[in-house]
Amino acid sequence: MKNKDIKKIIKDVCQVSPDIKTELKDGCVVLSGELDDWQTIYEAGAAAASKRYLGVINNVRLKGKSDGIPVPDFFDEAAEGLKPDVLVIGGGIVGAACARELKKYNLDVLLTEKSYDVATGASGRNDGCVHVGIDLHKGQQKLIYNGRGNAMYDGLCKDLDVALEKKGHMILFKSNAEGRFFSALMKLRAKQNGIPGVKYLPREEALKIETGLPSWCSGVLYMPIGGIVSPYKLTVALAENAAQNGAKILLNTTVLGMKTENGKIVSVKTNRGTIYPKVVINAAGIYADKIAEFADDRTFTIHPRKGTNLILDKKRFDYAVTSITKSPFTKLKNNLGGAESMLASATSKSHTKGGGIVRTIDGNVLVGPNAREIFEREDYATDNADIDEIINKQKATAEKLTRGDVITYFSGTRAATYEEDFVVRKGIRTKNIIETAGIQSPGITAAPAIAEDAAKWAAEMLKAGKNPSFDGIRRGVPHLAQMDAMERDALIKKNPDYGIIVCRCEEISKGEILDALRSPLPAAGTVDGIKRRVRPGMGRCQGGFCMPLVVKIIADELGIPEAEVTKAGRGSLLLYGDKNAEGVN
Repeated sequence: MKNKDIKKIIKDVCQVSPDIKTELKDGCVVLSGELDDWQTIYEAGAAAASKRYLGVINNVRLKGKSDGIPVPDFFDEAAEGLKPDVLVIGGGIVGAACARELKKYNLDVLLTEKSYDVATGASGRNDGCVHVGIDLHKGQQKLIYNGRGNAMYDGLCKDLDVALEKKGHMILFKSNAEGRFFSALMKLRAKQNGIPGVKYLPREEALKIETGLPSWCSGVLYMPIGGIVSPYKLTVALAENAAQNGAKILLNTTVLGMKTENGKIVSVKTNRGTIYPKVVINAAGIYADKIAEFADDRTFTIHPRKGTNLILDKKRFDYAVTSITKSPFTKLKNNLGGAESMLASATSKSHTKGGGIVRTIDGNVLVGPNAREIFEREDYATDNADIDEIINKQKATAEKLTRGDVITYFSGTRAATYEEDFVVRKGIRTKNIIETAGIQSPGITAAPAIAEDAAKWAAEMLKAGKNPSFDGIRRGVPHLAQMDAMERDALIKKNPDYGIIVCRCEEISKGEILDALRSPLPAAGTVDGIKRRVRPGMGRCQGGFCMPLVVKIIADELGIPEAEVTKAGRGSLLLYGDKNAEGVN
């Protein structure tokens, strides 16, 4: 049967491009060749995907382009000779969760991140939805880890002092007949996927939960376990708690290669020296396939999928639930809002949910994302075409939406595999690696459960016992904007720095910024690092008034000239000065 299947795959790939060679190697479908069109390369990889094999290794080159891990612009010896029990590669939410989970065992843990801070990639560039899993399929790792992860969120966020809201997610229907018929089918899917409490609500009942329903909506499918969290604040909290428990975190540290012997990784080369780990956890996100290739354990390919989100002024819209989106079955005039819903991948071949309206944990309304297959793994640019596409698509759900409501926008890249599923497993060809790859949506939801398994496997490999001194409780920075007058007064009396408001849009004080700079994982002396932790610059003015004050506070606290404070690490100076900012940690 496999022979017949590979013949069909070869035929399918050939129809995409006859210039691509397709073969079966070590249980993987391997594509090779060179083309001058990225879309064709992507389509060939998608055509080669099959559940019968381990995965697609798409080695087709894009003419004139390089696809390796970017080589950093500095080298030192900060990591030279380190011998951790476990090396975690990647400081996104999965890597940070793994580092924390590993410290529940008697293990020496080192996390490396190639950027200037944690949560700078996909974990800091998404809507933070805690998904219900209505769009997932039986047999997917996504479904297994999403269900387990969702159930862990209440306890995890309480322990880490991270805000979480579970007000539910909604899918909107235009007609009563459509709503009742399709919601019945969706409730069957919910039962199969283990999602409790899913029910159809007519418009009158739905308005009690969500006051911002569009005029055409007759009813909704309501899924109460849907939630919202700040993905970057949660990632920071996980990393801080790991550091509190003794994990070492090295930023600005890029993996450049590995040495393997007899099916085991013996050393990992970085720009900051050679590391000698006993076990490696690959949580490298958009570069996870490159790390797996270094380790001789690659069975998958990451192809970047870019999405853009728009952030609206807090005062412009008043949506109450965490996420609403139009049903894929609803057809509206001018094709406005023609997005696939949360059920999209269950009803079509599309690999995007098509976006929706999300009330973020910090009170902004987020609109999007769209989805585009791209070649560049870290292409975070935004353009007018994407913004217009999202606004036109989502006007059906947010009927009053205009471009003037947008205060900023951002893009991120999802680490999709051609199989459109997670790759969470022990090494197949290399004994001491654990893969946590292909973590796209619902990766934020799944991360705690993925980390739980990865840490358990690592502990088993090393025969490590439980760590009786592990403390999973972390106290975050106090936020004045969330306090009443009495609480604020008490805090300011205790520390007058909390009475100095730096960011008027978000009501952020000097005390909060100093707390972020003095945390177990300091904010890397960068404006964006502070922004991710306590939000100065995220309001309507986007830092126009508060950025100079933030720069001064950072400079004074670190004892450096203001000209050495960067926006986002090396190469992002904000002011002219006599020295180049290194931004190395």
